[in-house]
Amino acid sequence: MATQNPHVAILPSPGMGHIIPLLEFGKRLATLNGFHVSLFIPTTDASAAQSHFFRSINLPQGLHIIHLPPANVSGLIPTDATIETRLSIIIRESVPTLRSALADLALPTILVVDIFGTDAFSIAEELNIPKYVFFTSTAMLLAFLMYLPKLDVEVTGEYVHLQEPVRIPGCKPIKIENLVDALQDRKNDRYGWMLHHARQYRMAQGILVNTCEGLEPRTIKALREDPILRKIPTPSVHPVGPIIQSEAPLLSGKDCLMWLDRQPDESVIYVSFGSGGTLSAEQMTELAWGLELSRQPFLWVVRPPSGNEKSATYFTSGGRCNHPSEYLPDGFLTRNRGIGLVVPSWGPQREILSHKATGGFLTHCGWNSTLESIVYGVPMIAWPLYAEQKLNASTLTEELKVAVRPIVLPEKEGVGREEIKRVVRLVMDVEDGKALRGRVKEVRDSVLKGLDEGGSSYNSLSHVVDEWKISLQTSRGNVE
Repeated sequence: MATQNPHVAILPSPGMGHIIPLLEFGKRLATLNGFHVSLFIPTTDASAAQSHFFRSINLPQGLHIIHLPPANVSGLIPTDATIETRLSIIIRESVPTLRSALADLALPTILVVDIFGTDAFSIAEELNIPKYVFFTSTAMLLAFLMYLPKLDVEVTGEYVHLQEPVRIPGCKPIKIENLVDALQDRKNDRYGWMLHHARQYRMAQGILVNTCEGLEPRTIKALREDPILRKIPTPSVHPVGPIIQSEAPLLSGKDCLMWLDRQPDESVIYVSFGSGGTLSAEQMTELAWGLELSRQPFLWVVRPPSGNEKSATYFTSGGRCNHPSEYLPDGFLTRNRGIGLVVPSWGPQREILSHKATGGFLTHCGWNSTLESIVYGVPMIAWPLYAEQKLNASTLTEELKVAVRPIVLPEKEGVGREEIKRVVRLVMDVEDGKALRGRVKEVRDSVLKGLDEGGSSYNSLSHVVDEWKISLQTSRGNVE
């Protein structure tokens, strides 16, 4: 017997930055719309943070998590493969197991994949069901990728050697220094994979983007209306964000929240580079000294340095690590006892950002962290590390004006301690940071308004839900 509401199958890529927004999206479909949702998790050498996360969450009725058997990727992923290459191959090799898992369930009426999941489109085509992309990053990155196949033909040589910014129809030009990492070397496999997915996006019936009108009005308008982008063709674009992590049981991290309870309002700078970000030993030393010299209360989620690899813990976040005294400057923990708190490996970010004592966020500019900071009205120090984070940082500083960006020393490709002290004080000072704090609260109010009933994101998601219900009715009619 056919289900009364659509059954949506969702396939995220491995990694907390992909799993959390797709899970939260599934929660909304199940709780607000009564949909049946199956979230399929590709099995990898799961990070401790991911394992902890799945043990701690409560699922609403109608949402089910299914862990796919490990895909056999032995010999397929080079030892020096980038995140983009690894994720793409894992998803590609998981398609057969996803197909088998779906055969054991009530067949879905909709398939939703994320940025790296387009190889699963073949399953939707076999089942003759609509396929959608849930884009976990910005509308700006989506516009860039939609235009990438055309750029790939028109531009000879490397994009990083262009003398002018990259121009995407209807969008703000992208400075060469803010290009996405995967596009900086066209000979690398990661570029080929991004181009592959970009070509596949146009096959989707629609693309849901974790952003909103209040954050990217110009880019969203271009994706919807620019004649060149529409001619590609670009599928219908639905800004449904910000979709961020909802409240979950707090199994650890209580000590840092108790420490925050003892700090004055908006006095603490929170420092975290996400689940995958890492610093070199030299850069970590500079950051430690910069925080100490600022004399500003800080809460730093820290993990061991890892050479020059800026995403070293992407697949292993949350695991056990050496005590911070082993890799922070000598005497740092003793000198800053009472001023700052160092938390090894992982901290409850949602609770930290929403705490009244948190007044600033030094962040890697991952899009999930960015959205959380905006929703909780916390101004940022934009310190991008990898992937599309430089592009995000430029949006935060140049367009939204809710962040400041430290000056990088070209000769060291890093940020010095005096510059770190400067930007921390700039954001946290009562007077100097006043305009920044006021601006982020304006953006927060606009974003939250879009999520309310009748708001732009609310209406956008409602439109998609209606499309899916109509699709289900149509398929029933065809069967009957």
